Amino acid sequence: MSEPLRPLFWLALALSVGAAVSLGVTRFAYGLLLPAMRADLAWSYTLAGAMNTANAVGYLLGALAMPALMRRVSPTVLLWSGSLLAALFMGLCGFFTDASVLLAQRLLAGVASALVFVAGGLLAARLGSRAPTQAGLLLGVYYGGTGMGIALSAVLVPWVLDAFAAQLHSWRFAWWALALLCFAATALLRWPARVMAQWEQLPAATAAGGGAAFRWRPLGFALAGYCLFGVGYIGYMTFAVALLRAQGASAQAVTVFYGLLGLAVVASSRIWAALLNRHQGGGAMARLNALLGLAVVLPALTHSFAVVVVSGLLFGGVFLSIVASSTALVRHNLPPSAWATGISAFTVVFAAGQIVGPTLVGWIADGAGGLERGLLVSALALWLGAALAWRQRPLVTVPASV
Repeated sequence: MSEPLRPLFWLALALSVGAAVSLGVTRFAYGLLLPAMRADLAWSYTLAGAMNTANAVGYLLGALAMPALMRRVSPTVLLWSGSLLAALFMGLCGFFTDASVLLAQRLLAGVASALVFVAGGLLAARLGSRAPTQAGLLLGVYYGGTGMGIALSAVLVPWVLDAFAAQLHSWRFAWWALALLCFAATALLRWPARVMAQWEQLPAATAAGGGAAFRWRPLGFALAGYCLFGVGYIGYMTFAVALLRAQGASAQAVTVFYGLLGLAVVASSRIWAALLNRHQGGGAMARLNALLGLAVVLPALTHSFAVVVVSGLLFGGVFLSIVASSTALVRHNLPPSAWATGISAFTVVFAAGQIVGPTLVGWIADGAGGLERGLLVSALALWLGAALAWRQRPLVTVPASV
């Protein structure tokens, strides 16, 4: 029986603060800092990309640890504690200039962000099970929180960089500002964590992450498509601002571009909710991957700022819905007792793709083709991912209303 939507919506919105921390700030705000750090510290594009690769390695380690952690610690505790650790590691990045230390900091932040994102995704899936007809919307609201983090970062980082431009290593002040933002968000997460900790909706094994085993092969095409999504999207989020700066865009233009991208992420929760509810196979993931490839390739084809803004709006309106599509796929095809391990499996392949993407695009960008050629490779990865996801058929083991 479906519960009233309003209280579930507010809980999903509160949970979305975790997505804002784990991806919107911890992962994607680095793209705004990259040009300043690269210029100040004389980094190559390969090293600049390696910073997000290190973050993705940490994310992978965190995702691999989640099934075991959730057998011992509740998702609500992992959500809140992971957010606190992510805020701490973000702040520490402002105290160092040595590349090896910064790589270690980004790795640790990635571990913490995985704890937040996987735990939050599982809790959002549980919200969806309380209102099955609105599950796509509730998942979209949670993942759309990433857009809040992106939009806030788009306003905060350029302002801080400008305000402290006369200071040595002015970018460090931006790291500290972002850390304060994460600490504030962590405080907001206490409410949904407290409320959902009191629920006894699922059997004990499910709540702890145990229960039915997850088998990779039946969802192999979706997992492969999702891995290529990780490869393709992260190059854009890492280097889009650097490309704009290289093309002569002002700080205000960067704020407009990144802010609109973030707002489009927030709006995407309503745009694609019906699609996520309707497709029990890989159809939703395939369509969204194909659209994302179009968004990624546009800046590689033209220097027109208007076209780049359209690219950002399309990208923001699609990319987190692909993440939501993976959770929807788990809900549609697996019993609740396998949701935790299923979401973790998709997070693992997502993280593996993100490890490859930033360094690959950076290495290509250091060559003759520049960032434009790197984004073209990202788009090709997304289109291949769309083709693979399209081949994923429903497992028809669990009704969509579970």
